Amino acid sequence: MMEQLLVSIAALLAVWQFLAFATAPSSLRKSVVKTGSVAALALAAPLLGAPWTIALGLALGAVGDWFLSRDGERAFLLGMAGFAAGHASYVVAFIGMGAGMPGWPAIVALMLLGASTEVWLAPRTGALRWPVRGYVLVILAMSLAALGLEGRGMLRAGAMLFVASDLVLAVQMFVLGDGPLRRACQRLLWVLYWCGQALILWGAA
Repeated sequence: MMEQLLVSIAALLAVWQFLAFATAPSSLRKSVVKTGSVAALALAAPLLGAPWTIALGLALGAVGDWFLSRDGERAFLLGMAGFAAGHASYVVAFIGMGAGMPGWPAIVALMLLGASTEVWLAPRTGALRWPVRGYVLVILAMSLAALGLEGRGMLRAGAMLFVASDLVLAVQMFVLGDGPLRRACQRLLWVLYWCGQALILWGAA
């Protein structure tokens, strides 16, 4: 069926990205493969019965992937804007699926995580400090909405993997210098991110 074909294409492109491009410099081929691995999930979403807001969130994630795979501060800002819009779409989707407020331990943990970025991340982001702060707030909102869904363990796991991938991205970009650890983070980031997107789709379908 078409949805199975699209998911298979997405998975193959994700593996290709991991093996060939996760630590590679920017190139058109890298951008196409990376973007295609999530765009195919976005196309599969309505066929799998996921809400249109999930499909939109995946599509906006693919846009973010395209820009983050390019060089330069402007591309980074556009990529971050794409992902922020994708998270906002996920929030709408999760609320539409019946999300309430999660338990206090989850709320406190996420608030502490967000506050911690003011200590270890914000001082390192320079002119990007306020856009990064805004993005942190949006992904925290997405996480809270996801954790407020009952009976959607796969989706909640996907949202947490997405948060973890953004933490790894922040460490890779703003904390680590070039070297083996940075390259390991690039590979880990991709696994966390793509699996997070796939689980969000699967958990919403």
